[in-house]
This record gives sequence, C-alpha cells and structure tokens, in this order.
Amino acid sequence: MIDVTAGDETADDARARANVLRLAAAQALTGANSAVIFATGSIVGATLAPDISLATVPLSMYVLGMAAGTLPTGAISRAFGRRVAFIAGTGCGVLTGSLGAWAILHSSFWLFCAATFLGGLYGAVAQSYRFAAADGASATFRPKAVSWVMAGGVFAGVLGPQLVQWTMDIWSPYLFAFSFVVQALVALVAMAVLSGVDAPKPAPADLHGGRPLLEIARQPRFIAAALCGVIAYPMMNLVMTSAPLAMKMCGLSVSDSNFGIQWHIVAMYGPSFFTGSLIARFGAPRIVALGLLLEAAAATIGLSGITAPHFWATLIVLGMGWNFAFVGASALVLETHRPQERNKVQAFNDFLIFGMMAIGSFSSGQLLAHYGWNAVNLVVFPPVLLGLAVLSFASFAKRRAKLRDVDQLPDIGA
Repeated sequence: MIDVTAGDETADDARARANVLRLAAAQALTGANSAVIFATGSIVGATLAPDISLATVPLSMYVLGMAAGTLPTGAISRAFGRRVAFIAGTGCGVLTGSLGAWAILHSSFWLFCAATFLGGLYGAVAQSYRFAAADGASATFRPKAVSWVMAGGVFAGVLGPQLVQWTMDIWSPYLFAFSFVVQALVALVAMAVLSGVDAPKPAPADLHGGRPLLEIARQPRFIAAALCGVIAYPMMNLVMTSAPLAMKMCGLSVSDSNFGIQWHIVAMYGPSFFTGSLIARFGAPRIVALGLLLEAAAATIGLSGITAPHFWATLIVLGMGWNFAFVGASALVLETHRPQERNKVQAFNDFLIFGMMAIGSFSSGQLLAHYGWNAVNLVVFPPVLLGLAVLSFASFAKRRAKLRDVDQLPDIGA
C-alpha cells in the first residue's frame, strides 16, 4: 500500500528546503543590518547624544522598532503572504542605511535614532524568516528548518563587523557614515533574494477559524516557550549592547569592540548547523535550559575581569547560549499552534519578546552609566532562574497530561 501522507510530506519538505536556502541567504544579508547597528550604535550615540547616559538610546530605538514591527509583520503575512512582508522589511533596511548615513553626516542624534528604529522594523520582519522556513514542513523537518535558517547568521557575523571595519573611515572624519551606505546596498540585495521565496498568500480558509489567542497563550507549553524567549533574547541584548561602550570606557579600542561583536554574532548563529538535530534528539526544553545556563555562564565571565579576552569570552558564550535558548524556544512555539493560527501566534510571541527587550533596552544605558559593567552582568541571573523554573513546570505539566490520557484509555484487555 502506498503511503500518500509520506509522499505529501516529502513534497512539502522539498519546497521547504528550497525556501530554506533563500531564507538562510537573506538571514545572512539581513544580519549585516543588526551587526552594523550594534557595532556602531552606542559609539555614534555617545558622539552625537547631548548626554552620555543617552548613548545607547539608538540601540534601544532599534529594539523598539523590532517590538513595533512584530504584530504588523504578522498581519501583513496573514493578509498578503510572507513574501510581501519580506519585501516591505528590506525596504525599511534600505531607508535605515540611507537615513543613518545622513544623520551622521549632519550630526543629528534624533535622526540617527529614527534610522535605527527603521532598522528595528527590518529586524522584526527578519525574525519571521525562521518561522517561514517551517511553513508546510513535516514535524520532523521543522526544527531543522528553523535552525538552518538561523545558521545563515554565521555569514552575517563575518560580513557585518568586517563591513564596519573596512568602511568606517572612508568618509573621515564622519566615522561609520559610509558603513550605513553599504548596509543600504546589502538590504537591496536581500530584497532580490527574498523576492524568489515560495510563500503564497494564505488560502481564504486559513484567514478564519482557529482558537482564540488567549486560549492558545494559556497553554503551559506556550507560556514556557514565550517566557524563555523573553528571557533569552533581552538578556543577551542587554549584555551585547552594553559591551562596546563598556569596552570603550575600559580603554579598549574600536577594533577590539568590532572583534568581540563579530565573534559574538558567529557564536549566535554557528551552533544552528546542529541545534535542530540536538532538539530532535534531546527535545526542545533541554536545549532551552542549556542555553539559559550558558547565558548565566557568560555573565559570570563578565564579572571576572575587564580585559579584552574577558569581554570576548563573555560575548562568545553569550551568543552560544542565546542560540540554544532562542532556537529551542522557537521550536516550542511551533508545537503550540495549528496551521491557521501560525501568523497570529508567532507574531504575538515575537511581540512579547521584543516588547520586553524594548523596555529593558532603554534602561541599559542608565544601568551601565550609573552602576557599571558588573551591574549589567548581575541582572542576568534572576531571569535565568525564573526561566528554568517555568520550563521545568511546563515539562512536568506535559508529563502529567500524558499520564492522565493513558489512564483514561479503555481497558481493552478486560
């Protein structure tokens, strides 16, 4: 007997694999957007801001843009298809580079903040690449699809900081101005790549139905996935955005900072080549827990010294921890919704993550300016402990539900 279901899954996975290649390439190109902003944002901010405590505001505006863009991304994807949302996002990326360069050339702090906000909108759309890769894929392939798209960020880890290193002095004395021009050109290339993604407009039947969002959000599995994402990404962002300015305050060079950010981004995305396989073998909750523990380990390293190697090690371990926790949490989200619910659930999950990041990000500059680098690292520990506790509770609740279902089966042996 022919297994028709297996044949359909194979066809769907072939389509998903083709999309993964384009989405991974787009992830690499889009990563230049965030890499340029994170490598330069606090330094440009410190130069242009009226007060040093406002130095990280451009980075906070980037995060705010990500939070503001998540729900519209879901709405556009639901109404017109993901490809339309992708093109709109890369358009914001082109504006980011153009406006960022103009702001530096004209010494406008608030215009630079507007540019990084647009970069955040671009980043919000890019966050949906990982979920788009799983559309229509089999349950077995989904974690790998998510992971492989994230792996595209490895190239971004090399491209972004090197782009800054090669271009930062071209329009001297306007440090980093030309870097943003090149970032706009890279966004145009990403637009061309994404135009070929096979992501048609959802069928009319998929625009209606499904459970209410509140019902989905009450599931212990969703609560654990969203909370761990809310912890993993903002804690990583807090330390990462503070590190370049902290390194400068400790007398280290811009090259030292660029090197640290470069290897941080490589560490963020490098494990993605095997994270999906680890999730398939050990389960998403265990991989999320490992990621949270690595973020705590990174904070511990950060507390142990302020030399360049200490900063580099902190950023590398932090990146690895983020990868395991965030990819694992994303895989958990995919287990909590039905196909017709995916856009609203995924957008809501990202809104929670980046909304919390935005709140925390605005305080990072104040935290670093008034309390120092050690305080930034100490903040990491309580949320990590909370995430581990909620993850354990969700796993316990799932085991109890399975046991209850088994107990309710009829005794066919009687």
